Amino acid sequence: PAASGLAEMGAHWIHGPSPGNPVFRLAMGYGLLGPEAAREENQQAEAGGHPPLPSVTYGSSGRVLSPRAVREARDLFDTLLASTRAFRGAKELPAPSVGQYLRKEIARRNPVLGGGEEEARQLQLAVLAACFKLECCISGTHSMDLVALEPFGEYVSLPGLDCTFPGGYSSLPDRMLSSLPEGTVLLNKAVRTIQWRGSFREEGDQARDFPVRVECEDGDAFLADHVIVTIPLGFLKECHQDFFQPPLPQQKAEAIRRLGFGTNNKIFLEFERPFWEPQQQLLEVVWEDESALEEPDTDLEANWFKKLVGFVVLQPPEQHGHVLCGFIAGKESEYMETLSDTEVLNTMTRVLRTLTGNPHLPAPRSVLRSRWHSAPYTRGSYSYVAVGSSGDDIDVLAQPLPEDPEDPRPLQLLFAGEATHRTFYSTTHGALLAGWREAERLNRLFEAPGPA
Repeated sequence: PAASGLAEMGAHWIHGPSPGNPVFRLAMGYGLLGPEAAREENQQAEAGGHPPLPSVTYGSSGRVLSPRAVREARDLFDTLLASTRAFRGAKELPAPSVGQYLRKEIARRNPVLGGGEEEARQLQLAVLAACFKLECCISGTHSMDLVALEPFGEYVSLPGLDCTFPGGYSSLPDRMLSSLPEGTVLLNKAVRTIQWRGSFREEGDQARDFPVRVECEDGDAFLADHVIVTIPLGFLKECHQDFFQPPLPQQKAEAIRRLGFGTNNKIFLEFERPFWEPQQQLLEVVWEDESALEEPDTDLEANWFKKLVGFVVLQPPEQHGHVLCGFIAGKESEYMETLSDTEVLNTMTRVLRTLTGNPHLPAPRSVLRSRWHSAPYTRGSYSYVAVGSSGDDIDVLAQPLPEDPEDPRPLQLLFAGEATHRTFYSTTHGALLAGWREAERLNRLFEAPGPA
């Protein structure tokens, strides 16, 4: 059959598909996953949030790098990353950020990297630099120097080998929505403002008033007792002052300002025929002149593509065709959004020719990419706990308003979404659990015995 050409512009994997993951439980219940994902061994594997795919690593000198050298550097990086968990709740920190801590530790081991042999040592530093970029994608940040060290270990990785939805991630919300009455969910109704602490009445209905009024860009308005706000943190950072009337209390506004929110984008490249081997599922990229101990060149125009961590081969090719999905984070990723499709396609062709050492490698047939930073209602991808911030800010962001528990009209504004989950921020399961948490809060309010 012809390839269906499914491309996930947003969420890609179920991270940690095991019983502790509500996205996995729902997907299994609806029968949306392949037989592979359901296997017991897959659910028990501790992958630490990295799908361990069969991979090949290309160096910028146009050769495939020694798998042993690559594994050695990666193992060191993973060990150092795991050691950050020791600083949760620590009074004394070796560095304010994850990036600075990792660099210090790498510098300490630098003399003995690659057995102390100069060329091998340089290669280790180059692979470690690539590890930093991958970690930027995972954290949704421009640099690991922006990610706070002390709270970094609060993030929880669930067991299970990351898996995808054969029918696309949207097959899950589609199934969840199918049980709702027609017309319950309105799409393309951009909201202009949320007015709260008010007293609003329906036209001609004097019987009761509502504390909340949601006004849409098209002029339609909805009155409510409660509204659950699941807007991305990127939009809140930019617009919360005007979006909420009256504005949010200072503590909430400061949590929004302090928490981190960055960009992780995908670049899909479709090929007439694959240049990779059928068993390869991940093509990784190492710029051999880079070092984890030095800051990369910040000339975006000249070097934006060096932030690319590599490509996942979309599986199976019968369904997708021969498609690579590249991942790139940070300022370089945001710069990429300003380029034309042609510029991105030409640059990717040049990069792949460099990496494979084949100057005649055919260009991709087509390119498709996400632009999460330009998207006006997201302004990036997902949150991280930035330097100067802590997990407490996530909890503050999640707190409903008005703050006074004695308020006769409680829970006017409730907050959900990935940025409001203290241990699962940046994930779909974090977003789902946060939504359930707020729905449950309203359930409890309605179950409460009323005044006698």
